[in-house]
Amino acid sequence: MKRALPLFLCVLMLSACSAGREAAGDLPVSSRQRSEKTQSPADKQITIGFSIATATFIIERWNKDLKVFSGAAQELGANVIAQLSAGGTREQIAQINYLMNQNIDILVVIANDTEVLAGAVKQVRDAGIPVLAYDRMITGTPLDGYISFDSREVGRHFGQALKTAVPRGRYLAVNGSIHDVNSFEISEGFHEIIDPAIKSGDITLREIWLEDWSFDEALEKIGAIFEETTGFDAIACGNDGIAGAAVQLLSERRLAGKVAVVGQDAELIGCQHIMEGVQLMTVYKPIGKLAVRAAQLAIAMAKNQSVPCDTLKDNGSGAMISAYLEPTVPVFRDNMDVVIRDGFHSYEDIYRTVMDIE
Repeated sequence: MKRALPLFLCVLMLSACSAGREAAGDLPVSSRQRSEKTQSPADKQITIGFSIATATFIIERWNKDLKVFSGAAQELGANVIAQLSAGGTREQIAQINYLMNQNIDILVVIANDTEVLAGAVKQVRDAGIPVLAYDRMITGTPLDGYISFDSREVGRHFGQALKTAVPRGRYLAVNGSIHDVNSFEISEGFHEIIDPAIKSGDITLREIWLEDWSFDEALEKIGAIFEETTGFDAIACGNDGIAGAAVQLLSERRLAGKVAVVGQDAELIGCQHIMEGVQLMTVYKPIGKLAVRAAQLAIAMAKNQSVPCDTLKDNGSGAMISAYLEPTVPVFRDNMDVVIRDGFHSYEDIYRTVMDIE
């Protein structure tokens, strides 16, 4: 178990955050070059490059993020050049090279592979262009900032929901992409809650990892486990797409609703499953707040303005990265109005599959 940080260290971390982008370590020779050579007049329009790539297809979540981010940036007077593809990491590197040649002032990246992109990101920063990692921390190279939700908190929500519903029993954990550091943070938060019960013998856990955040891969791997045994009382899934695969397989075996299933992202299918009683909980991430904050942050960084961070993160580069983290909300059947009230999904869409609409 980790010990609490001494008070003086907490103060030191907060002081480092207040230093803004310089808190990203002794790195930014590139940032200094940018401020000395290419600092723009205050009235110059900022151009933001936004790169999104996945191994298979662009998930519902990223379209929402990009739409809100672009709208907020445009309202603040900035221009956004977005590149989206399902070509994986190789395609994303090509995206980044393209955006570098578009005279962008800052690059925002949702990384497909959080390790492999280090070289491409270093090249961008060496050219004097700041880089903001969005939702997924890029590892192995310094960054100007990282903005996301608290992934450990997401994992803790998983653990708390399942442990409350099933205090004793057999658990299955189906983690997300092994190439995404968020998967590991979610797992750490989950274990923080359930490990004491594992140690006492109240809970037994079988745990697997996926190559990608893929419904099809989850369907295949969970299906293979179910061929061996369906004797699980609870299933923690990396996101709602993976949870959807679990629910489908449980339904085929007439076990849907008898096994507690949790996921994240409040995807429409996840919310519908909760109202149908076949999924226990999803973790709602207020994307609107995150995307607007990210747009504000990107513009400030492009103007070389200091922005106090929430904490510092170690991404394995030797530099502590300024991190900006938004809180998350566990959503059950009895508080689904949180998602509706925010306009994330409509009442009609969520209740469409429920026969007795109240």
